Amino acid sequence: MLRMNPKRNPVRPILASVVRLQSIPLVHQRGLAMLVARVLRSALKLRYIVLGGAAAGTVSLHQSYQNWKDSLPDTSWLKDLMPPPEKIDAWQGSIIEFKNKVKDFEIDPETKALGQKRLGEFRHWFDQRLDKAIKATEDETTAHMSEETHLTRNSNGDAIVMSPGVLQRMSVAAEKAAGKIHNPAERIESLYARLESLQDELIKVQLKYQKEIEKLEKENKELRKQILLRGKDVQTRRNIKKSLIDMYSEVLDELVDFDSSYRSADHLPRVVVVGDQSSGKTSVLEMIAKARIFPRGAGEMMTRAPVKVTLSEGPYHIAQFKDSSREFDLTKETDLADLRREVELRMMNSVRSSGKTVSDQVISMTVKGPGLSRMVLVDLPGVISTQTIEMADDTKESILQMSKQYMSNPNAIILCIQDGSVDAERSNVTDLVSQMDPHGRRTIFVLTKVDLAEENMSNPDRIQKILSGSLFPMRALGYFAVVTGRGGKASDSIDQIKQHEENFFRNSKLFKSGKIGSTQVTTKNLSLAVSECFWKMVRETVEQQADGFKAMRFNLETEWKNNFPRLRELDRDELYEKARGEILDEVVNLSQVSAKEWEELITKKLWENMSLHVFENIFLPAAQSGSSNTFNTAVDIRLKQWAEQKLPSKCVEVGWEVLRDKFCQFLESAKASKDHDKIFDALKASVVDESFKRHQWEEKAPEVLRVIQLNTLEDRSVHDKGQWDGAVKFLEQCLKDRLQASKEFLHQMVGPGTFEKWLKWRYPSDSQQLRAAVKSEIEAILNNGGNSDKHAASLSPEEITVIKKNLEARGVKVDLDTIKTTWFAIYRQGFLEKSLNKAFECKKGYWIYSRGVEGEIDCNEVVLFWRIQQMLKVTSNALRQQVVNREARRLEKEIKEVLEDFGQDKDKVCQLLTGKRVQLAEDLKRIRQIQDKLEEFIRALNTEK
Repeated sequence: MLRMNPKRNPVRPILASVVRLQSIPLVHQRGLAMLVARVLRSALKLRYIVLGGAAAGTVSLHQSYQNWKDSLPDTSWLKDLMPPPEKIDAWQGSIIEFKNKVKDFEIDPETKALGQKRLGEFRHWFDQRLDKAIKATEDETTAHMSEETHLTRNSNGDAIVMSPGVLQRMSVAAEKAAGKIHNPAERIESLYARLESLQDELIKVQLKYQKEIEKLEKENKELRKQILLRGKDVQTRRNIKKSLIDMYSEVLDELVDFDSSYRSADHLPRVVVVGDQSSGKTSVLEMIAKARIFPRGAGEMMTRAPVKVTLSEGPYHIAQFKDSSREFDLTKETDLADLRREVELRMMNSVRSSGKTVSDQVISMTVKGPGLSRMVLVDLPGVISTQTIEMADDTKESILQMSKQYMSNPNAIILCIQDGSVDAERSNVTDLVSQMDPHGRRTIFVLTKVDLAEENMSNPDRIQKILSGSLFPMRALGYFAVVTGRGGKASDSIDQIKQHEENFFRNSKLFKSGKIGSTQVTTKNLSLAVSECFWKMVRETVEQQADGFKAMRFNLETEWKNNFPRLRELDRDELYEKARGEILDEVVNLSQVSAKEWEELITKKLWENMSLHVFENIFLPAAQSGSSNTFNTAVDIRLKQWAEQKLPSKCVEVGWEVLRDKFCQFLESAKASKDHDKIFDALKASVVDESFKRHQWEEKAPEVLRVIQLNTLEDRSVHDKGQWDGAVKFLEQCLKDRLQASKEFLHQMVGPGTFEKWLKWRYPSDSQQLRAAVKSEIEAILNNGGNSDKHAASLSPEEITVIKKNLEARGVKVDLDTIKTTWFAIYRQGFLEKSLNKAFECKKGYWIYSRGVEGEIDCNEVVLFWRIQQMLKVTSNALRQQVVNREARRLEKEIKEVLEDFGQDKDKVCQLLTGKRVQLAEDLKRIRQIQDKLEEFIRALNTEK
């Protein structure tokens, strides 16, 4: 209950004056009674304002303390760690001392909950009784009132305005009644002075209680800090309960990742800060966060992406990004500068990635500190009126769409920031907010730069209209006036700005005149109001959202059972890890390949790549020379050039291809397994391709091979009969392969023969018929005289002329190139047949070769292929050693690096692991995570209640 001090009751002198009026004549008594009634009403209502403000301040103080007490974490497990009783008694003593300071006003604990209601009932009763008395008096003295006498009230019914004539007449009557003052002007000044003194007294009382609340918070801050720090010291025994606002922020982060468009499920409350560019949005956020955490610019756009700031209480004033482990100490200017640079860098990177002036990529940040209000705020880019040439063409529209997107959330609290130093008609954001929240059920209006507005504004009533909601068409839950700077002093600290704000409102004419209410000023009151609105909306909506996600989870689980009944619900990360394990298993299989298998694979691949060069550039040119000495000389020269230039690097490429083919063979064989999952095929192929792109053979390997190959090719001595037979067999096989290829090539040139025409119904084309005619003429020349085996490697000009004339006589026109290409195929086939016959004869030529006897059979071709065969053996052996000892391990390392890189590139993994099965599993995982976090948050929220 509220108890008034009778010693300080200003009503008693006025009642005494009423008694003195009994001796005055009736006519004058009525006028004086009117004066006394009016003065009495003003004094009582002003006294009520003082008493109401003081009582409300005391109730607010008690409520703030109770809220702080309820918000403490569960510390029942800290019984052994609590301070000794002496410290607790000292702390209680500070509370009692505070109570003694406000002993003029006592609050009955039993009526605390009904205090506000009873005060309202008392005010209503008092106003009714006073209005009835005044009305009765006015009815009696209507005839004696002059035209200049009038009474007006403001919208709240508190202010009384009297014309100078009436005030003078009332003053004279009062003087005569009291018998004290004989000068009416002095009496008017006295009344005004009294009103101003009572107004100043009201301001001082409110500021007094505000200071006491802050003092109490500072005295208890150290205790809260010690509790939180001791909780961290014993975290090994039991983890401290996570902050409620941190849990809520994690839910929002999960929802942003799940649905960044906010269209389906992300309807949880958050505070969306919107305003015109340079209206002071960022400064308001910094005052609430109690740190200069955002980059600043002189008139240019600084906020280019949404910044989500989670405010929570903690022992130290720190900031941290969601995706970073670094903590910025907000009490150090160096860390603050680093934090501002990091925010600016992240914004610019998000803009570069999108190629626009503004980006919708959210930058998430957590700010903790003693006494911070718990809430989640999202700072959006400022609304602009005109685009500059440096901006993208769609910048203005992008900002509007982004603002509408965030405000369209039915549970978003809109913090509408309006610059008070500019004309209200220039605002763009108020119309936007009124469109998104026409009834003002979730909008809080903030007027910034009020100090500049008061200094420059000629009509103070305009600010009153703004803060009463009568100037703009938009509606709001509350209207606040704040000061967030000192006129261009960007280097001021938050404490300096806060002190400047308090000093301004303490001395402000707007505040003293009653045009701005005491609860409508300072960022501290704004922060408390926003936090209260935020948590109220959270409690009203969070369970509804949890039920929505529960239903969504049930639907997804049912869809999975119907579509993939025998498969586990593996999300993309789990699938990637499974594919990673299978790829590494195949890498291990490379070590199981035997040395013999490696050499066989390398030898086969080497000959496939070099056989054409051996035949076309070494064997055929030397064999067509017609002389044994010339053959050996040409072979030696060409082999040496080949070994010194292209052969070593070509062999290294072959070794790389063999390693790749063998690894791919393991992957292909795994596809035949019944446990094979096709969903991994694209990922495995991409990993293999990227790994072999990075894989480079050892740099010194070509030089090592060059020395080995030169030494091997210089050896012309076949050591035994077994090597001779092996070389002959190798030569025969190579000649047969080339002969078969030559026959197929010639067959394609001339088309099907008579047998194919009759039995397989194949017919030659026009070009094939032409080449068949050329072939018949060439064969006629070769068979003429039976010297086909001794014919030169090319046709003579006379022979070409004969062929052309014979064909022209048959009506066939042919060019020179057709004749030469046809001759080359025919001669090549004949030469290979002759070389193959010669190889058959050389099977028994080792004795002649070993004795050095010159005979009819020349087996230089066998020696050539023996040298090549030996070179293939030593090369495959060297490459096999390199593969087994080094290259397979290096490949394994590179595959692991590629897998690691792919694992960090989420877009790459999403591109390679796709399909309905993957997306459904991903959605199930995210829904379960969100639901679990929501339920955990609801449990903690209910516990806090």
